[in-house]
Amino acid sequence: MEQIADKVQEWIALYGLKVIAAIVILIIGRWAAKGVTSLIRKMLRKGRIDETLVSFVANLCYVGIMAFVIIAALGQLGVHTASFVAVLGAAGLAVGLALQGSLSNFAAGVLMIIFKPFKVGDYIEGAGVAGAVEEIGIFTTELKSPDNKKIIVPNAKMTSDNIVNYSAKEIRRVDLVAGVSYGDDLDTVRKVLEGILAGDERVLNDPAPTIGVLSLGDSSVNFAVRPWVKTADYWDVFFATQESIKKQFDAEGISIPFPQQDIHVHKAD
Repeated sequence: MEQIADKVQEWIALYGLKVIAAIVILIIGRWAAKGVTSLIRKMLRKGRIDETLVSFVANLCYVGIMAFVIIAALGQLGVHTASFVAVLGAAGLAVGLALQGSLSNFAAGVLMIIFKPFKVGDYIEGAGVAGAVEEIGIFTTELKSPDNKKIIVPNAKMTSDNIVNYSAKEIRRVDLVAGVSYGDDLDTVRKVLEGILAGDERVLNDPAPTIGVLSLGDSSVNFAVRPWVKTADYWDVFFATQESIKKQFDAEGISIPFPQQDIHVHKAD
């Protein structure tokens, strides 16, 4: 029994301080990790960063700090940590190579959340598709098409091409073309078009609408009709103005030429 007691005392004398030091390192390290994580959360929220990204970055920093703390505690106990570091490095490299595509989507998602080229609710065009933004995730962006289809686009693909945000500005210009016959009086046509735009309360006075001869076609004189409207009224004004142009032209006796069609003549063999 005395030999066992002596052995225990020897172990306590040899490892006791190391165990206590390791425990202290874990306690202080955990406290420091929580403090740094809390500071990062406050800084990101102060910068009005998306909460999803705030939580992800904060948790990633906490895990990283705690990994170093645990390695330091094991080193204090006399455990050789070089092999652990090598294993973690190799594992990180393998995971990085395996998730290369996902990491690029993640990086693109972080950039979109920080720089905010669009927000939820905006109607955008990008990566070859168009729709209203329903969700901006870390890896993908979800859109809803005009015919109510759900479109999921990888963030890397979204940021690798041009992004057109139709909702970013408060006002938009409606671009229409009204064709009339060469025999019609252009001044009369202009007055009719001006009356149509003036009669629509949704058309803005500032900037003023543009009405002018756009081109002289093969069978028609084409007028550019370009009123400015609030973004929310764009499509309503687009459809209503075209309908009004047809009705007013009919009422004023202004002819709208039929589009020329190509006539293909097949020769007999």
